[in-house]
Amino acid sequence: MSVALSEDERWMHYALNLARKAYEQDEVPVGAVIVRDGIVIGEGWNCPIGDNDPTAHAEIMALRDAGRKEQNYRLPGSVLYVTIEPCTMCVGAIIHGRVDRVVFGATEPKAGAVVSQNNLFNHQSVNTSVSYLGGVCELECRLIISEFFAQRRAQKKKDKTAGESNGKPQSTIRD
Repeated sequence: MSVALSEDERWMHYALNLARKAYEQDEVPVGAVIVRDGIVIGEGWNCPIGDNDPTAHAEIMALRDAGRKEQNYRLPGSVLYVTIEPCTMCVGAIIHGRVDRVVFGATEPKAGAVVSQNNLFNHQSVNTSVSYLGGVCELECRLIISEFFAQRRAQKKKDKTAGESNGKPQSTIRD
C-alpha cells in the first residue's frame, strides 16, 4: 500500500535530496528548491565552506539559480521549499525576490527567522506578503541535520583521541 505524497511533501523530498549533496560535500545539509507552476526554476544547497562565501546558504543559492534562469531577480508566483527554517539573511532575500510562499521542514531554534526567533515575514516593515508553512517532512529534515552533527562530533572525538595517543597536547589553555 503506497501513500500519495502531497505537493509540498513531494517538493520537500526534492529539497532533501539537495541537502544530501551538501552533506556529501561536508557542508551543513540544507537543501532548497524553487518551484513555479509545478516546474523547478531554481535549486541549491549549503556551500559556504566550499565556496568561502558566508552568504552561500541553500536558499540564497536557489534564489540565484532561479534569478539567472528566469533572467529576473523577482520571482512572483514561486514557492521555495527548504529543509530548515530560513535565517534572517535568507528571509530578507526571499522578501526581495518576491517569492510568494515558503515551505520549510524543521524549525531552527537558534537562528530561525520565520517562527523560532523572529517572525520577519509578518514584520511591519515588510512591503510584500509571503505565506509560509513549517513542519513538512519535519522528521526527515531534522534527522539529516542531527546525523550530520553527530557524525561531526564523533569525528572530533576520534581526532582528539588520536592526538592524545600521539602525545600531542590537546589544549594550550592552563587552569
